[in-house]
Amino acid sequence: MRAHSESRIDTPSRASAMSASLVSRPAVLGRRLVAAKASARPARRRAVATSAAASDDAPLRRALRTVDTGALMKGTEAPEATQQTDTKETPAAATKAEPVVVSATAGSASEDAADAFTLRGPEPQKFGVADGELANVLTASGSFVTRAVSGALCEGWTPSIVEGECPKGTYTLGEIGGRYIKETSDTHKFPRPAMPIELYEFEGCPFCKKVREAVIWLDLDVLFFPCPQGGPTFRERVKAEGGKSMFPYMKYPNTGVALYESDDIIDYLYDTYGPGKEKVSTLLRAGAFTVLTAGFGLAPRMGAGSRYRAARMPEKPITVYSYEASPFCKLVREKLVELEIPHLMKSCGRGSMKRQELVDRRGVFQAPYIEDPNTGTAMFESSAIVKYLEETYAEAA
Repeated sequence: MRAHSESRIDTPSRASAMSASLVSRPAVLGRRLVAAKASARPARRRAVATSAAASDDAPLRRALRTVDTGALMKGTEAPEATQQTDTKETPAAATKAEPVVVSATAGSASEDAADAFTLRGPEPQKFGVADGELANVLTASGSFVTRAVSGALCEGWTPSIVEGECPKGTYTLGEIGGRYIKETSDTHKFPRPAMPIELYEFEGCPFCKKVREAVIWLDLDVLFFPCPQGGPTFRERVKAEGGKSMFPYMKYPNTGVALYESDDIIDYLYDTYGPGKEKVSTLLRAGAFTVLTAGFGLAPRMGAGSRYRAARMPEKPITVYSYEASPFCKLVREKLVELEIPHLMKSCGRGSMKRQELVDRRGVFQAPYIEDPNTGTAMFESSAIVKYLEETYAEAA
């Protein structure tokens, strides 16, 4: 299967370093934290200077202003019982790439506790459509029609009816007559990456969509680097690192593997983080039918989210709870891609344990939901999120 190709280049992001020692006395702790921050600044400047010296190309120097992925999340270790280390060998079709410095715990919440973010905007309204947004929601629903449940369910999704009232603070699909519906999946049985997988893609590409659907089937958290047409940053990185301007392009910091070609990426994901490539969903394996139905589903949006608009690059990626089949999530993704905003997607298809994670975090589940560590803002409701992203990051025309 051919991947979607374009012709832009990008470079590695800045590295950042930070260390601090914890002591028992608060006064000493404060002095040491200040000293740690001061020592980190020269290290960061040296890292940027070294990268800039590696090439005299203007694009390389420009891309050094890109996102600081090292600041994405805390470098904490997962419990021994759940942490998995990728040890599989690189497939023959793979291209070796250096791991990006991103610290994360498999399945962890975002870097800061929920109370580090201020919840802004309207209260979440399940299936509510904001004034003037009906046409956008309907056209964004095309993929839900053409792709059925692909991008909505996790592998092994199973609903069950439980007798009694749903315990307070527990995620449920719904309650009926003294019973509630519980959703589970098999994804808790699969290995989880210690660090987020990195995906370079753009919204209007059917090959990229296949990979995004696979990510939901496997309930994987992915660090997205949007590559809209005309984007000055991450398209250039793909060509610089992989040698080709093709999308999707996926990197595995856990194993050092980098892959083009949607089918190769999906096979590797299923072999490494799922039940094996022989069990890839038929909806992802139907050849031309898969590509055509993915393309038809995207068509009503007429390329929305596929072309770059000048925007300010955030220092840290935004965290987004999302799943591919939701038209509300699609509208937010279009804006993130259009503005070339890196984002960590917390996959939350049906059967995902991250639905409960968001309930624990905010008392309710609804997607999309974002947390922006650059401003301390948290927000539900797609129309409000789109407006926030536009006002915060888009540059005036």
